[in-house]
Amino acid sequence: MKELNELIAYIEERLTSEIKLEEVARRLGISEYHLKRTFSFVAGISLSEYIKNRRLACANEDLAKGESATVTAFKYGYQTLEGFSRAFRDWTGYLPSEVKKAGVYKSYPKLAFHLEIKGGNSMDYRIEEKDAFAIVGVSKRVPIQFEGVNQAIIELAKSITEEQKEEMHALGDLAPYQVVNASFQFDERRLEEKGDLTHMIGFLTSKIDHCESLQQRIIPAHTWAIFPNQGPFPEVLQTTMANIFSEWLPTSGYELVEAPEISFTKWLDQEEAYSEVWIAVTKQNTNR
Repeated sequence: MKELNELIAYIEERLTSEIKLEEVARRLGISEYHLKRTFSFVAGISLSEYIKNRRLACANEDLAKGESATVTAFKYGYQTLEGFSRAFRDWTGYLPSEVKKAGVYKSYPKLAFHLEIKGGNSMDYRIEEKDAFAIVGVSKRVPIQFEGVNQAIIELAKSITEEQKEEMHALGDLAPYQVVNASFQFDERRLEEKGDLTHMIGFLTSKIDHCESLQQRIIPAHTWAIFPNQGPFPEVLQTTMANIFSEWLPTSGYELVEAPEISFTKWLDQEEAYSEVWIAVTKQNTNR
């Protein structure tokens, strides 16, 4: 909470100047990637969207006081009046020139983070060190979807040819020795369930650069937090994923590392499955 409130203070000081997130992340002793992801999961909005909304709200105040649209546009970092006008209209439904006449007032107060203690969910997990490996398989951009079966992923799975399946099995020499799902390259509005991500279906392998008909993504050596779960699929898996970021991560002493989120599922019967979620992490710097 302290780190996030320091971030908010930093942004407020620089709404009319350049905001260097790498600078504030370095000051807080965490990675820029972890800072952005943690903010999104806690606030429910991407950091870039929050900054844009704060700037537009302040611009609204300036315009209402009689400031010109041109001066206001450049004050809040827009390179052209056209770009500012488009963003302002998308946000308020009005052009900057219409603010005073129409009496447009749209607020977006700065965020403040407070710790709320509530009943948590018991979570089993283990920490494992893994050497570099690769995921070999097929991938495509799919819509971000929080609940239910993602039909775009189903279509991706159906597109896998027999030749590709044989090559996956031949290369898959690392645990869990079965099909895994990996998600990465999320659009910034992930927490609003908007945009896309890259989804990969494949096997884990130590045989890097041996693919013929498959795509490959190489994952460097990392520490992994691994969360087993069992129950109705995909509900329990999706709930576990949500609890990792909303409950476990803020109190774990770990921060995120930029790497794919990996999961696999073993069916126990027609309705119930055993799954694992793998998240790459590193120990937070406690000496800042």
